[in-house]
Amino acid sequence: DPVQRWVRQLAMLSKQLQQVHPNVLAKILKQETLYQNEEIVVINKPYGLPVHGGPGIKNCVTDVLPILAKMLENMKAQPLHLCHRLDKETTGVMVLARSAEVAERVRLLFKTRQVEKTYWAIVLGEPEPPEGIVDIPIVEKEVQSHQSHYKMTLAPNYRLSPEDRRVVKIRKNRNAESAVTRYRRLASSSACSLLELQPITGVKHQIRVHLAYGLGCPILGDHKYSHWSKLAPQKLPAITLRRLKLEQSKARHLPLHLHAHRLSLPLGQQLDLACKPPLFFQKTLKKLELDIAKD
Repeated sequence: DPVQRWVRQLAMLSKQLQQVHPNVLAKILKQETLYQNEEIVVINKPYGLPVHGGPGIKNCVTDVLPILAKMLENMKAQPLHLCHRLDKETTGVMVLARSAEVAERVRLLFKTRQVEKTYWAIVLGEPEPPEGIVDIPIVEKEVQSHQSHYKMTLAPNYRLSPEDRRVVKIRKNRNAESAVTRYRRLASSSACSLLELQPITGVKHQIRVHLAYGLGCPILGDHKYSHWSKLAPQKLPAITLRRLKLEQSKARHLPLHLHAHRLSLPLGQQLDLACKPPLFFQKTLKKLELDIAKD
C-alpha cells in the first residue's frame, strides 16, 4: 500500500541515521558535499542528524568530522571544524572549515551578519501580508502544564490596549533577544504555503517561533511550536491530510519542513552556495500542489 509505505518512510526519517556506523555516515556526508576548496567544505545536512552529541544520540555531525576529512580526496586530513549550526530537524547548506583560523573567520561573518541565509519552509495557512518583516524579540520560557517543558516564545515590545485598542509600549524583558525575520510567500495551495525566509538575526528556533506565534503559520511538521501549552502532534486541515494521504493519527510522523536553501558567504570572493530540498520535502510540495519556478 503506497500510503502505508509513505507513512513508514516518514517514521523512519529521523531514526535511520542514528542506526548506521559512523564511517557510513561520513560517506553519506561526503556524497552530500556541495562545494570545497582549500579553506572550507560545504555539505547538505540530512534530516534528523544532530550537529552535537547528547543523551541518546549515537551519531552527530561533530563526531564524524575527522573521518569525513580523511575521505575528502587530495586534501590534508586535518579534522574539519564547525562554523555554525542547524537544528537536528533542519536540512540544507552547512559550512565546515579546514582549520581553526578559517572557522573563526566564518563564525565572525555569521556573528556580524555578513552571511545572507535563505531558507524554504512549508507552512500551514497563508501569511498576511504575503511578504514582510517580523521584528519581535524572543525569549525562552517554561510552559506550565501537566508536562512542564521549555519553549522559545515572543516577547513583544508593544501590545494593544484592551480598552481603546491603542498601541502601548511594554516594559522590555531583559532576557529577550532581538529577532528579525524577512519572509515572502512563493506559492499557496491545499491550506498551506511555501515561504522563502531570511533570518537577519540568529536566535534559537527563531524562524519556527516567528512563523508559528508571529504570523500564525506554523511550519508543517513542527509539533513543538504548533501549540503553546502542550506537546502534541500538529493538527492539520482536512484538505492537507487528504492531499498528503495521511490520517490525523499519523500526523506525528510528519517531519519538519524547514530547509536551509542558500548561503551567500563573503570569504575572499562572494560564494553563493545552494542546494535542493530533500526528497520528502519535494514529495510534499508535489502532493500539496505547491508549484514554484525551478531554482
